Amino acid sequence: MSVNRMTDAELAAHLAQIAGRLLVSVRESGVFEGKALGKAGDATANEFLCHAIRAARPEDGLLSEEEKDNTARCALSRVWIVDPVDGTREYGEQRSDWAVHVGLAVDGVATTGAVALPGLDGGTVLRTDQTAPLPDANPKPRFLVSRTRPAREAVAVCEALGGELVGMGSAGAKAMAVVRGEAEIYLHSGGQYEWDSCAPVAVAQAHGLHCSRIDGSPIRYNNKDTYLPDLLICRPELAEETLELVASLD
Repeated sequence: MSVNRMTDAELAAHLAQIAGRLLVSVRESGVFEGKALGKAGDATANEFLCHAIRAARPEDGLLSEEEKDNTARCALSRVWIVDPVDGTREYGEQRSDWAVHVGLAVDGVATTGAVALPGLDGGTVLRTDQTAPLPDANPKPRFLVSRTRPAREAVAVCEALGGELVGMGSAGAKAMAVVRGEAEIYLHSGGQYEWDSCAPVAVAQAHGLHCSRIDGSPIRYNNKDTYLPDLLICRPELAEETLELVASLD
């Protein structure tokens, strides 16, 4: 099918999948290692995604972690927000917990997108137009946190709920782990940017998860300042108590 005939969700999934394949090919080439591998992967995937989106949706805006930002996008209703390699460190370390994000924000809301997990068997792609019921929750809630810098709020709420901390790499990998039933809560307060969460939030919401800032306010995209301080993605039945516990912290 021509990309011009694809829906936005089909386009997002198609591009995320191809970018993931490119990244796997770059990694398997054996030419690069470590930080050099991450840099090469970022550049390769970014060039493909940006060229493809501009060709397929020329009237839309574009925000990518690896592109110089053109704030003229702020005047547009539709803006594609992409992260060519979310978890560059994990990608460079030959780990599986990294992702490709292709999201679309409409009037500031993450509405459509796909997150590819190329490091998993089969190159899994989760998308907003193909959803499934959430798996049963674990009685002991599992909290996804940074492998090296777990958020203070996540540690405190996890303790209050009698949960378990699970270290994982990229934001996309963490968010999709909640979608896939591998964890119940992803609470982050260490600072991110719009490209870190736009596609994951769109996909998580489509699958019935709660997504918000950690004060309960909605997450808004396509801002001039792309910094987003915090994020909560969790099962809906845990949202209210989690937000109350965060609010109670000093």
